[in-house]
Amino acid sequence: MSHILKNDRVKVLAGVDSDKEPSRVVRVIGDKQTAIVQGRNMRWKHLRRSQDYPHGARVQKEAPIPLSRLMVVCPGCGKPTRVKFQVTEKAKTRICAKCKKPLGEGK
Repeated sequence: MSHILKNDRVKVLAGVDSDKEPSRVVRVIGDKQTAIVQGRNMRWKHLRRSQDYPHGARVQKEAPIPLSRLMVVCPGCGKPTRVKFQVTEKAKTRICAKCKKPLGEGK
């Protein structure tokens, strides 16, 4: 289980978007250890001419960010925190390292 899951609120730690408010994770790419965060790390995509774009276009879209540059924001205390795992007989759950409350399933 990854420490960052889909629909988690995360803070970007490094880069141009590090001073912005926390955002929601749209997609986690597990094999590359990256995530796409809503409204962060925007890049220009140049599109060829097509029926949808008869003159071509430039569209902004989110690019993946390495998981090491993201930190989960705890819904309980509202602060960026490290994630710890609590293993019980039934399941492995993610908990906040600061307030010890569960972080939820993320999905």
